[in-house]
Amino acid sequence: MQQKIVIKVQMSCDKCRSKAMALVAAKCGVDSVAIAGADRDQVVVVGDGVDSIELTSALRKKVGPAHIVEVAEPKKDDSKKPTPAAPVPDYAWYYAPPTQPVRFAYDPYGYGYGYQERQESSCSIM
Repeated sequence: MQQKIVIKVQMSCDKCRSKAMALVAAKCGVDSVAIAGADRDQVVVVGDGVDSIELTSALRKKVGPAHIVEVAEPKKDDSKKPTPAAPVPDYAWYYAPPTQPVRFAYDPYGYGYGYQERQESSCSIM
């Protein structure tokens, strides 16, 4: 069951905020983490099977004073309904996209190994 946990943590600088977000994101079952509140002092966690008490005590140990503000189910937004997929025409299975040519390298023992060439990148280092 998905749940939304809001924890108020005393965070005075951006380093503390990033430390809190990293700590929370590393926990098992966490889907998303956000900073909220007027003073940016609340950590909002959405996840499945996340222990709010364990999360709060870990924040107390690593960041600073923390207490649970709210534990509830996340609100479902009806405006974000997925759009239905376009119907696939019957003739779509006739067309096969062109594939990259595969080159072979042979070792002295006669075994062939297939490989594909790398795509050209815009990076000048690589």
